[in-house]
Amino acid sequence: MNIASDSLGTRPVPEVNLFVDGQHQPAMNGGYFDRLDPSNDLVASHVACGRREDAEHMVAVATASFPAWSATQVEERAAILQRAKSLMPKYRDRFADCMLREIGATQEWVDFNIKVAIEAIDAAVDLAVFHQAKKCSAETASVPSQQSAFHQTKDSYIVRKPAGVCLAIAPWNAPIVLGMRAVVFPLAFGNTVILKASELSPGTHVLLAELLHEAGIPEGVIGAMTNASEHSEEVITSLISNPSVRRVNFTGSTRVGRIIAGIAAKHLKRCLLELGGKSPLIVLKDANLALAAKEAAYGAFLNQGQICMATDRIIVEQSIADEFIALVTDIAAQLVAGDPRRKGVKLGPVASPSVASRLSALIDDAVDKGATLLTGASRRGQFIDATLLDHITPMMRIYSEECFGPIAGIYRVDSPEEAITVANNCEYGLAAALFTKDLPFAETLANQLESGICHINGATVKDDPYMPFGGLKSSGYGRFGSDACVDEFTEVRWITVNRQT
Repeated sequence: MNIASDSLGTRPVPEVNLFVDGQHQPAMNGGYFDRLDPSNDLVASHVACGRREDAEHMVAVATASFPAWSATQVEERAAILQRAKSLMPKYRDRFADCMLREIGATQEWVDFNIKVAIEAIDAAVDLAVFHQAKKCSAETASVPSQQSAFHQTKDSYIVRKPAGVCLAIAPWNAPIVLGMRAVVFPLAFGNTVILKASELSPGTHVLLAELLHEAGIPEGVIGAMTNASEHSEEVITSLISNPSVRRVNFTGSTRVGRIIAGIAAKHLKRCLLELGGKSPLIVLKDANLALAAKEAAYGAFLNQGQICMATDRIIVEQSIADEFIALVTDIAAQLVAGDPRRKGVKLGPVASPSVASRLSALIDDAVDKGATLLTGASRRGQFIDATLLDHITPMMRIYSEECFGPIAGIYRVDSPEEAITVANNCEYGLAAALFTKDLPFAETLANQLESGICHINGATVKDDPYMPFGGLKSSGYGRFGSDACVDEFTEVRWITVNRQT
C-alpha cells in the first residue's frame, strides 16, 4: 500500500490497489477514485478503479490456484488460518487507521471487529477440521446398516468437495468482521476466494487480503477487487457470470441483494444473502427495565446504528412505557456525535452525505406526522446524535423503512400479543430481542417471532460465528456459521461402486 499526500499536503493518504496473485497491483486502465473521510471530507484513500478486465483476470488467477489449494490437507489450511488469527493484533493500528479514515469508526468499534473476526477464524477452522474428521471416521467405519444415517455403505456413499472459486461481497459497516467472515469459511473448506471490496472501505478490505497472504495463504488463493461505485454493476455482473465462479456470498442492503440474486439466478449460481433488517426489541411489563434500556441503547446506537442487527424498533408495553422510556432516554441523550479522533467520542459520523440526508428526512417525516422527538438535534453534516422517536405509527416512513443509522422508534402496545403482531408486521426478519422475567413465556414468544435470530434478555446486536447467522423474509437466505454453512461452500456428491466386475 503506497502513501501519497492529500490535496492540502497535510497528511499521508494511502494508495489502495487491487490485491492479485499475492501482490498489490493497479487496475489495468490505471484509473483511481478517492474515498473521502466522513468526519472531515479529506481524502481517506486513493483507490484503484478496477473494471471488467480486472475482474476477469482475477477469476483466471483464482481458477488456476484452486486445484492445489483444494488438495491441501485441511490441517495445513487450518494452520495457515490460525497464523492469520495471530497476526490480527499486529495489524490493529493499520486497521484502526483505515477504518477511522474510511468510515469514521471509533476505536471501540475497531476492537469489536477484530475480536469477532478472530472468533470467525476459529469457527471456520473448527468446522472444517470437524467435518474432515467425520469424513475420515465414516471411511474407516464398518459397513453401516440400512437404518443408519444416509444409508451409506462402502458401495454407496456421499462425499463433499470444495465448490471452486467463491465470490465474497462484503459491506463497509463492519469491514473486518464481515470481510473476514465472507472469506474465511470458504477458504477453510478449500475454495479460492475473490473479495469484492466495498467502495466505502476499500483499504480495510484489501488489508484483510494482505494479512491472509502474510499468514501463508498461497498466491492466487485470495484476491481483493476494488472499484468505483459507478462500475459496481459491471464488475459484479462480470464476476458472477464467469463460469469459474461457483458460489456467491453477499452481505449488504436488501435492494442490492435482490440485484445479486437476480444475476446469480440467471446464471444458476447459488448465493448466500445476509441482507437488511429492522430489528424489534420487545419490553414486557415484568422486564428488568434498567437492563432492557441499557441493551436497547447499545443495540440501537453502536457504530451509529449502522449494523444489520441494530435495534430499529423498541416495542414496549404501555403500562411501563413511561418508566422505561425515561431510562433509555437518559442513556441516549449522552451520545452526541463527533469526530472519533476526539477523546471520549462514542458516536462517529454516518457513512455519507446521502445517508445523512435520508436519515434526517426520516426524522422530519416522523415528527411532522405526530412522533415525539425525545433525543437528537439537527443534523450537522454527517454527524447525527442518538435519536429516539416516541409514538411511532404506521403512517410514518420510519414504521417500515430500515433506518441503518442512529435512530430508534418507540412503539407502544397493550399486550404481548400485540407486541408480536407489531414485530412481525415488517418486511424484514433478521434479529429480534425480548425482555421478560418469565423465561418459559419468553421462549413461547420467541418461537412466534419471524426472525432468523432471537435473543431473550439480550441486545439485538450479538455475534457468535459458531451459530447459524442469517435472516428470514427480505433479510435474505442462507447461513454463515455452524453446520448450516457447510453446504454453502462445498458440493455434495453421491458415488456408487459396483464391485462385481
